[in-house]
Amino acid sequence: MDFDLSEEQRLLKESIDGLLTDSYDFEQRKKYMAEKGGWSKTVWLKLAEQGLLGLPFSEADGGFGGGGVETMIVMEALGKALVLEPYLATVVIGGGFLRHAGTDAQKAAHVPSIIDGSKTLAFAQLEKNSRYDLFDVTTTAKKKGDGYVIDGEKFVVLNGENADTLIVTARTKGDRRDKSGIGVFLVPANAKGVAKKSYPTQDGLHAADITFTGVEVGPDAVLGNPEASLALIERVVDEARVALCAEAVGLMDESLKTTVEYIKTRKQFGVPIGSFQSLQHRASDMFVATEQARSMSMFATMANDFEDARERSNAIAAAKVQIGKSAKFVGQQSIQLHGGIGMTMEAKIGHYFKRLTMIENTFGDTDYHQRRVADAGGLI
Repeated sequence: MDFDLSEEQRLLKESIDGLLTDSYDFEQRKKYMAEKGGWSKTVWLKLAEQGLLGLPFSEADGGFGGGGVETMIVMEALGKALVLEPYLATVVIGGGFLRHAGTDAQKAAHVPSIIDGSKTLAFAQLEKNSRYDLFDVTTTAKKKGDGYVIDGEKFVVLNGENADTLIVTARTKGDRRDKSGIGVFLVPANAKGVAKKSYPTQDGLHAADITFTGVEVGPDAVLGNPEASLALIERVVDEARVALCAEAVGLMDESLKTTVEYIKTRKQFGVPIGSFQSLQHRASDMFVATEQARSMSMFATMANDFEDARERSNAIAAAKVQIGKSAKFVGQQSIQLHGGIGMTMEAKIGHYFKRLTMIENTFGDTDYHQRRVADAGGLI
């Protein structure tokens, strides 16, 4: 198969790499972390100016009609630069719900503002006891006239602090773990009854625990079928997993590069430690693990277009397993080869490992996805 990028994709890669090289070194990132919400509005607008926020949306909706490969290119670049801005939450996940289930009116109300950078979104899905099960939902959406009243709690909502609109999963009927009776709702972040508790996460991002108390929304807030949206949720979360795989590859690429540069300059016994054969073997193993992850990220990107939902889900789960294994190995080896300095906040390598660790635990960790693949009859 031909894995070479097209001319347009190559130009996209050069564009995003150039932008982040100019705007996102490690010292700049520290400053962005200190801004309100933990990311830079200026950088976000630069991403908008280059058309990156409109990449996956159709031309009819004002976007560029990009596909999975284009998203993979962008996410890899964001990973290499340790970008804090909410591209995953807003463009990949929020945009995914709008692309797959939004009405023309909903798209008109939200997509242009996403594309120009004036609006960000957040996906409020995780609950106290739900773990990685997307169908485990206790938050309720009870019918009231033509609209709904939402009550419940959501946890670790990425970009929940800054988001203008929340995409909320809520149960319209049935028991906690029923796979039917789940809806998806667009909720203004400033709606009456929405309360947030914000905090930084281990990887430098920001999240919020959000409580919904008697939050009233109209019929225009419903995305898709309010009683049967689990398939929609699974579809969008699979796209998010694929994007995370690509981001992880970018992180591993940069971790390997940074580590090899370090062992070439760090001296012990009067010579660079990179001259020791055992450390060269370590670096070689890190390279192999990174390339295995890259191959599975590409596979997941292609699998994202599979029409069969089960086949698509199984392939993406397999990719997430390999990404998790490679991320753990590359991250741990990077820290060990750096020694004590790798554990400090001043060294960027530790920040890469933290982000890799968080990715491994987002939307299902390695053990969870390995069970999914085994249950489907696949082998890892």
